[in-house]
Amino acid sequence: MHKLEINNITKKFGGLVAVENIDMYIDNNEIIGLIGPNGAGKTTLFNLLTGMYTPTTGEVIYEGNHITGLKPYTITKCGLARTFQNIRLFGKMTVIENVLVGLHSRCKSNTFDAILRTKRHKIEEKENIKKALEILEMVDLKNKSEELSKNLPYGEQRKLEIARALASNPGILLLDEPAAGMNENETEELKKFIKRLKKLGNTVLLIEHDMKLVMNICERIYVIDHGRKIAEGFPKDIQCNEKVIEAYLGKGV
Repeated sequence: MHKLEINNITKKFGGLVAVENIDMYIDNNEIIGLIGPNGAGKTTLFNLLTGMYTPTTGEVIYEGNHITGLKPYTITKCGLARTFQNIRLFGKMTVIENVLVGLHSRCKSNTFDAILRTKRHKIEEKENIKKALEILEMVDLKNKSEELSKNLPYGEQRKLEIARALASNPGILLLDEPAAGMNENETEELKKFIKRLKKLGNTVLLIEHDMKLVMNICERIYVIDHGRKIAEGFPKDIQCNEKVIEAYLGKGV
């Protein structure tokens, strides 16, 4: 049984077919790349996996359970967490508060506990702060835990968004262009960090335009163009695939 299965997923917006009959699978502890030209349908596919869109046809199966069409917060609880192409931090909240928001999906105490400040709530709050600091240490942001997130440099904001996604303890982490806007040094740090996530047992699905990054860290790669899957395989196979070259550079190149 695969960790995640995507079977014949199609999404139509009126007469526009954004994603058409996509099949994919991800196994445990893999780093998988999803690439394609701008407008190919990559982010739409992420939105389908995480419940922001409901497929027109097809199914998504996570660890043997059908999660097709479930609400985003339910899918997060099931074990899929994501970052966004455009950073969506809570700018007026501190770094640690952003991570605590991610931890909220795993909380056992309820609103009643929070209002009355019950013993269960206090214990869980203390545990969450400890866990949040551990996650921030993992992304080298522990020393900035009390800073407002909007004041962080761009690369660190990217790290914080990944930290917030990790806080929900996902079975699969979906990263939507994490290297976008990063300089060469920041991208190199990101590469090391994603490799470290794998060593810690995490599974990652990655949308990325930085081909050097993709080819260096992904074990398998899926390529889509105009909403359709045009190739899949190991990095060395994708690099010389004629359909992939044509999709990126055009015919006759």
